[in-house]
Amino acid sequence: MMSEKEIIKSFIEKRNTLINKLDSKEIDKNEFLVLNYQMVDKLSMKPFLKIDTVEKGIYNYQYYNILAKYHNYRANDYKGKNKKKYNVEINKSSNYYSEKDKVTIEILRLINFENVESYYITMFSSRLKNNIFEIVLLDYEKAIFHSMNNIILQELKKNKVFSNIEKLSKIDSYVNKQ
Repeated sequence: MMSEKEIIKSFIEKRNTLINKLDSKEIDKNEFLVLNYQMVDKLSMKPFLKIDTVEKGIYNYQYYNILAKYHNYRANDYKGKNKKKYNVEINKSSNYYSEKDKVTIEILRLINFENVESYYITMFSSRLKNNIFEIVLLDYEKAIFHSMNNIILQELKKNKVFSNIEKLSKIDSYVNKQ
């Protein structure tokens, strides 16, 4: 049986492999979402109650982010067809995004906002322009987070790790994929 640490390491490695496949266009964004969801489902591992390492935080962030995106993706299947099912999926997605933001601030506080850069990202979507920002943990491979949460934004600014300059996301081909 794998230890908690080994499970997290395996999860992060598998996630990075999927990111690389997406980057190299071996899979598209929808396949990426479904494969991530299947990976989390197969692990049968719930999020950690206590975030005492960055790795646990990254796991929780990805766990909630994957579920939020998956349920948003599912909601689109019901859009205009079944309002009740659409609303159920959208509510699940919103709840998971909220949990993801809680984890983001926990991670940032855990590392005392050190070796972090953050900025608004260039978005094709006018709704998201100047609303979504990227947070990069410079000491961790592929530790790139996104949020629109104003509390997180204020904390980043207060800790002087937020740049008001808009930049291309480090994963632009993913975030701006139609």
